[in-house]
Amino acid sequence: MFKKLITGVQGKSQDFVALNPELRFYVIGDIHGCDDLLAKLLTQLDPDLPVVCLGDYIDRGEQSAAVLKRLMARPDITALTGNHEAMLLEFLADPIPNAEVWLRNGGLQTLASFGVGGVSEQSSKDDLESAARTLRAAMGAEMITWLETLPACCQSGNVFMAHAGADPEAPLTAQFRQALVWGRPDTRRLRREDDIWVVHGHWIVKEPTVAEGRIALDTGAFATGRLTAAEIDHGQVTFIST
Repeated sequence: MFKKLITGVQGKSQDFVALNPELRFYVIGDIHGCDDLLAKLLTQLDPDLPVVCLGDYIDRGEQSAAVLKRLMARPDITALTGNHEAMLLEFLADPIPNAEVWLRNGGLQTLASFGVGGVSEQSSKDDLESAARTLRAAMGAEMITWLETLPACCQSGNVFMAHAGADPEAPLTAQFRQALVWGRPDTRRLRREDDIWVVHGHWIVKEPTVAEGRIALDTGAFATGRLTAAEIDHGQVTFIST
């Protein structure tokens, strides 16, 4: 575990307004089935501070079911949705057209974490429908409803959080869910002009970064063993990674 403090946070042009959240809090990047890393990271955080998770709790790592169960048991944590949760729900609703994309992007690991096997991208329609039924039963109605009702974003002061950032050319009151969950090509290219900081995951970075009013937190936990949180306070960010 290491910590990195960045103070006096501004954009590259040195004129971006300072971070000004309503209170000090943590934001955790993409977990992707790494429950062991999540458990470890949570022990490093002040238990009295709020925590926001940026989505993509499942797929790629081997412990997706455990991650979901842990987060469901922590109503004090604000869990946002990500595109991998969207793919899972699409598979459950209609497995045939949605199986290939989800399974190719880590869905097989999520199925295995719930004890569902015997399928692949090339499986028959009957096998895919059977896998979806088995997965629905293994997850249970409560977990599926929890996933379906996860919010796409939240905000504290001038700090806005969403899995894939926000459309930089649209006000926060006019954001499409697609942009918040899946991202847009210009999300990381254009800076906002409304003095709002955006904290996101979705795109893997070698190191957690702060630039042009954005804080990027997906450090590829499933591949690197580094799950990262940002402690956000007035005018500064402290990164904490496993």
